[in-house]
Amino acid sequence: MASSEPARTAYVVLLRGVNLGPHRRVSAADLREAAAAAGLDDARTYANSGNLVGTGDAGDDAVAARVEAALADRLGGDVRAVALPADRAAALLDADPFPDATADHPSHVQVHVGPDPVDPDGVAALAEKNPERFAVAEGVLFVDYVDGIGRSRLTAAALDRAAGTWTTGRNWNTLARLVAMARDAT
Repeated sequence: MASSEPARTAYVVLLRGVNLGPHRRVSAADLREAAAAAGLDDARTYANSGNLVGTGDAGDDAVAARVEAALADRLGGDVRAVALPADRAAALLDADPFPDATADHPSHVQVHVGPDPVDPDGVAALAEKNPERFAVAEGVLFVDYVDGIGRSRLTAAALDRAAGTWTTGRNWNTLARLVAMARDAT
């Protein structure tokens, strides 16, 4: 007998530009409550920097929009979010274009994810002018900050211009932890 219940999956939800200073503060509790209001179950946060894993209906393309709306209702303001099904988030780890760096200095490798696929030509142009290593795989931007993120002159605005879409970045360790949390949720 087939179930009429939709299939469920874990989602990794990443907020953009929160908790970096005194403005745009989103507490872990507020994020979990917004996730619940957006229809995600079993919401768990990680590192109080806009990272969430929750379970919802598989194939739901509106998760990020509902989390954004719930945060706007709860906190006011505009907070952008990207929601990745767990298998998509895991595919980003599998696509690792810098295995030497993720083994050697994983906290210096960031994955920049946006609502749309990044522009490989824009990223190639950015790579010509900067010492960091860049790669596009699975529609996202990978950056190896070879001299460390704190020493880089790259800005979020420059990355977004090159990518052709806004992005939010997470270091390799954080993405790996979120994928592990998503696997535990399903």
